[in-house]
Amino acid sequence: MPQKGGKHAAAVCVFLFGTSLQVSAGPVFSHGLPEVAPSQIVPVVVFGRNSRRGVEEFAAGEKLNPADLRARFAGSGLVECGDAHGAGQLTLASDVITTAAHVFFDEKGAPRAKTCFFSVEIHGKDLRVPIDLSSIVAGSKDPYAIAAVHDWAVAKLTHPVEGATPFSLADPAAPNSPVEFVARGHIDWGEGRKLSMEKCAMHDQLSVGAEGTREFSFDCETGDGASGGALLMTPNKLAIGAILVGWRSNKPFRSAPFSKSHYNFVVTIEGAFKKAVVAAASKVIVAQ
Repeated sequence: MPQKGGKHAAAVCVFLFGTSLQVSAGPVFSHGLPEVAPSQIVPVVVFGRNSRRGVEEFAAGEKLNPADLRARFAGSGLVECGDAHGAGQLTLASDVITTAAHVFFDEKGAPRAKTCFFSVEIHGKDLRVPIDLSSIVAGSKDPYAIAAVHDWAVAKLTHPVEGATPFSLADPAAPNSPVEFVARGHIDWGEGRKLSMEKCAMHDQLSVGAEGTREFSFDCETGDGASGGALLMTPNKLAIGAILVGWRSNKPFRSAPFSKSHYNFVVTIEGAFKKAVVAAASKVIVAQ
């Protein structure tokens, strides 16, 4: 199972499996870093050229309007619990978010904080909305003690976010499919708050959860703190099909080509995860 609570980088709080490190992409903690040499810190898992882009860069490359792009992804935000944060996004409704379970629960299966917030940027202004922690439905509320494929969570906000379009749900994921990763939270990206986007690909299906979720490897770059971020399955469509959970590597302290021993991985919004989103949004959608 991956270790999901690194304070900043792969050098911190990991389990060793042979020569491979397994860790999450979040949450990230705001207090001081441990005493680790700079050469050991890897705040982002890359496979060569770091292809993450900000809104303006991505818009220029795709010949899109930056303002339209920023408005499209306004529902992508941060889940802030005490001094920790991960990524999340409005999904199906303006008061429902999806993220990774370990963003809410720590290594002992305890809540990270008594109060958590969902933070987004609407029309250039930061907005923080309290999360109803009693509403959380998760694949596991002790995510560090169970396989990564169960590391998902759905929660309600105390009131809707006005001015942001929620993500819809995508068709089921398939191996070797083009995808787009959209998330805030990367610890090395805009002080952990800037929106980043990248086109890449899903790769192998790694495991299947009893509740119907699946785990896939993918080759977008990710940074610690971005756990829970959205994987879009259809180009130019605001439809989420999976969330980032973490990465595994036998070369965690330097860039290396994507391989079966150096990759990021996601959990799909299917089965019980999908049912939880639909129930929270009080909507009925056609079964895939």
